[in-house]
Amino acid sequence: MKTREELQALRERARAALAVRDQEGGARVVIAMGTCGIGAGAREAMTALLDELAQRGLSHVTVAQTGCKGLCDQEPVVEVCTPGAPAVTYGHVTPHVMRRIVAEHIVNGQVVSEYAIGTASEAN
Repeated sequence: MKTREELQALRERARAALAVRDQEGGARVVIAMGTCGIGAGAREAMTALLDELAQRGLSHVTVAQTGCKGLCDQEPVVEVCTPGAPAVTYGHVTPHVMRRIVAEHIVNGQVVSEYAIGTASEAN
């Protein structure tokens, strides 16, 4: 960064990304960020999620992180909870897959079945 304006722009982008994480009343996306998830690309998946939400202007989605979910062979692992539907756990989530999850699941309510590895109703 070379100017104060560049620093201010960076600060505003960071604030917008954090604001996305704190929204309530809509979908909730939880990304497993244990060491195995990070090593498999969870940070890149989270960046893609935040970028896609910002590009689409989706402010009703809460984004959170958790530690290891015990599904190391499926990392990166992401759980999507939408109102009135069981939580869906996705595995092998790349940035491309994350963008599909936003478009298909969060926006249109359709589970991206080829990456879904379970739902909350299956756990009962």
